[in-house]
Amino acid sequence: MTALLFESLAADLRDRVAGEVRFDPGSRATYSTDASNYRQIPIGVVVPTSPDAAAAAIAVCHDHEVPVLSRGGGTSLAGQCCNAAVVLDWSKYCTRIGDVDTDAGTVVVEPGIKLDVLNDRLTPSGWMVGPKPSTHVNCTIGGMIGNNSCGSTAQAYGKMADSVLALEILTYDGTRCWVAETSDEQYDRIIAAGGGAARLYQGLRAIVEEYGDDIRSHYPHIPRRVSGYNLDALLPENHFNVARALVGSESTLVTVLRAKLQLVRRPAASALALLGFDDITAAADAVPAVLEHQPAALEGLDHRLVELEHSRRLAEKALRELPDGKAWLLVQFNGATQEEADRTAEATIAALADKADGAVLDDPARRKEVWAAREAGLGATAYPPIGSETHEGWEDAAVPPDRLGDYLRDFRALLTRYDYESASLYGHFGQGCVHTRIPFDLRTAEGVAKYRRFAYDAAQLVVGYGGSLSGEHGDGQSRGELLPIMFGEQVVTAFERTKAVFDPDDRMNPGKVVHPYRLDENLRYGPDYRPAEPPTHFSYPDDGHRFSHAAARCVGVGNCRGHETGVMCPSYRATGEEEHSTRGRSRLLFEMLQGDVITDGWRSEEVRDALDLCLACKGCRSDCPVNVDMATYKAEFLSHHYHHRLRPMAHYAMGWIPLWARLAAAAPGAVNRTAQTKSLGAVVKRLGGIDERRGIPVFARRRFSAAFDGHVGPARAPLGPVVLWPDTFTNNFDPQIADAAVQVLESAGFAVEVPDRAVCCGLTWISTGQLSTAERVLRRTLRVLRPALHAGTPVVVLEPSCAAVFRSDLPELLHGDEDAHRLAAQTHTIGEILRLRAPDWRPPARSATAVIQQHCHQHAVLHYRHESALLQSAGVEFDVLDAGCCGLAGNFGFERGHYDVSVACAEDALLPALRRAGAETTVVADGFSCRTQIRELAPDRRPVHTVQLLAEAT
Repeated sequence: MTALLFESLAADLRDRVAGEVRFDPGSRATYSTDASNYRQIPIGVVVPTSPDAAAAAIAVCHDHEVPVLSRGGGTSLAGQCCNAAVVLDWSKYCTRIGDVDTDAGTVVVEPGIKLDVLNDRLTPSGWMVGPKPSTHVNCTIGGMIGNNSCGSTAQAYGKMADSVLALEILTYDGTRCWVAETSDEQYDRIIAAGGGAARLYQGLRAIVEEYGDDIRSHYPHIPRRVSGYNLDALLPENHFNVARALVGSESTLVTVLRAKLQLVRRPAASALALLGFDDITAAADAVPAVLEHQPAALEGLDHRLVELEHSRRLAEKALRELPDGKAWLLVQFNGATQEEADRTAEATIAALADKADGAVLDDPARRKEVWAAREAGLGATAYPPIGSETHEGWEDAAVPPDRLGDYLRDFRALLTRYDYESASLYGHFGQGCVHTRIPFDLRTAEGVAKYRRFAYDAAQLVVGYGGSLSGEHGDGQSRGELLPIMFGEQVVTAFERTKAVFDPDDRMNPGKVVHPYRLDENLRYGPDYRPAEPPTHFSYPDDGHRFSHAAARCVGVGNCRGHETGVMCPSYRATGEEEHSTRGRSRLLFEMLQGDVITDGWRSEEVRDALDLCLACKGCRSDCPVNVDMATYKAEFLSHHYHHRLRPMAHYAMGWIPLWARLAAAAPGAVNRTAQTKSLGAVVKRLGGIDERRGIPVFARRRFSAAFDGHVGPARAPLGPVVLWPDTFTNNFDPQIADAAVQVLESAGFAVEVPDRAVCCGLTWISTGQLSTAERVLRRTLRVLRPALHAGTPVVVLEPSCAAVFRSDLPELLHGDEDAHRLAAQTHTIGEILRLRAPDWRPPARSATAVIQQHCHQHAVLHYRHESALLQSAGVEFDVLDAGCCGLAGNFGFERGHYDVSVACAEDALLPALRRAGAETTVVADGFSCRTQIRELAPDRRPVHTVQLLAEAT
């Protein structure tokens, strides 16, 4: 296709489609891959505002004879969500809920709505969608229909095909109709009416009549057959259900415009039984016995998954409660009452007492943690601590549950034969579906050839057990060419005939499922993978000291596209844009280093624009299952992008605030009068690149460090010295916080010292990408702190963002500098120093209630557990808000052009939580940014630091 044709296509789409039409390199790069091994650059991207707009887009594509791909959450693992096509992203606008019948338990929805969002909105009705994939926070209903999604709840509620009652579909040539289960009378009426629908139905009836016996004999009768088209749904005994036949067709046949779903009742109560076994195959052998007790979910996992760091971090307390063993079954039972659910769980454990150790996990919080660890399996196993990175490619095969143990023994032998034995095994054991990520070498010709041989051998193995190549994730490109092994040539011919009925010109997601690409084509890596490897400021020690590996770290799980809990990703929550998610930015950085679509490297404006709304909150560093650290990547990019170039004025105004604060200390009153005067303040903001709606923080009349000079502490300090870090924000704006810290530390038995020369952690230079300056500042700081560092003196840091610099940024920016690593190890928060170095100290009891807004870096790097324990011991009743980022995020919320996103982040959860809190409730926010945002947007609140609460009780 010529560039001229694409320009004409884009122009027609803009003229005829209500929505956003994007053919720019950045958008094409953002959608270049999904969660699979594959990568194909799209022609362009359309974000329709409605199903009608999507239909108009497909009509334009038909006129121009270009392929189309409908995309849900973009988490597909078999390559079905990337193609050289016009990509329709439904997830931003097409999220409406239509008719809800609370008596029948049905709902009509548009395809872009996320599963968790839909279920949350259905909560008052008592109904929910049955299937729940591990990507439930971000997967869309359309994507679930496309993949025939399942998840752990499929044990009780079946696959997505079992939830679909009817679909409004659109073919590439423009036939639009609703399809569902079809009686003979309805079939006759459709044929009599003529038109496109009649042609579709006649074609499908002819396929069933010709290939019906082949379908009956070659489709495995197991719970988790997801491979192939659902032609069995068209058999007369299954009521010629065209809607269910189209579920799982992966955008290769039709576009789904709306769906009518059958809902299920929410369980009144549930219990979780944990069963421990010596080995994963022993756990699999026990599945039939467990199934006799009719569990609602039955999951298996081995010791490798449990031992992985991310699982540990998600469920540290809960995993300690696992019974002894090296493999476990997680068995959920639903009941009308908690007593009923508990009784069933206990009876199951008793029945298997001779096979496994068992326990009932009755704490809802712990149960949630265990499920979170299990659901994080795909991401958690991507980068095991020992061995090579792992990949999809054979991650969801399914066999009859009663043959699972034998299958796993043979499968492990196959893994060993190919030297892939380090793979973790887990999955939906109650339905015989096994998940794994395997350490395929996809970067050398020999490794790719080995992967190909393994896939064929694994397909033969699973088919020999009467199983399915895919039990959950679909065929796409990973398994498309293997389908003849499973179904035989006759049924595959039936698939091709079905494709021809709906899409005779092969324009709907071509090369997937039918007439597929080879499984070793279009690899994201491949033998010719050779990304640019530029020199960097940060060392990236967890990525082999290679920025290219860091940029490729994202595996596409898409947790950053969730809207409900955690910190990640505030800008996506505010905009709904893929390029403003951690995943989208990762794709852009990957493509920047590839150089095919993004061709100007560090100078790329597309990458700069995508990173512009990254708040550098570091939420992805903890909430992303593979620990992508976009804040660091952003700082790295900005450093190179603006090298020897003029920067935005905010970089000079906010990035250099430690210097301006030192100068302001000479005459803070005059500075404040100037900044707070409306006309002069407006000039300051305009010159500094600060949004006019933002207030300028007020400098304290006297810096803490100046007031502390000459301070005489208690005569006796049994716990020895600590250095209290005078960060720029506490020192110059909130010195009362440092005063409170001195009071608390001295009452606990420490001698407080403060550096006698100006020091800085370099945070503001790091966040604005001025890394050479940050390095100079940090080296000077290390020189000043050297005596304390060599003496092992703890450094107490009150500002979370500064403490996070010392813990994470510093050792990666000055990698190999022993003093940098010493400071990282000797940095303590106020909670850590009191709990770990003064374990006998307790604050006096006090009566108070509080809500706590964690700083993002506190959440991601430092955690708040020691502070929580101290407040608890003081008798403070508190709620740590799951409110995500406050939205100010250092310089971000001050910069011109960011105000609306900043406020949207605060309105996502923080501000509503503060409005719900009583007037007597204390608001605790340890971060200067959080306190500033709260003061501006909730002016009736006066937030305090944790140490101030402790000081009040001392």
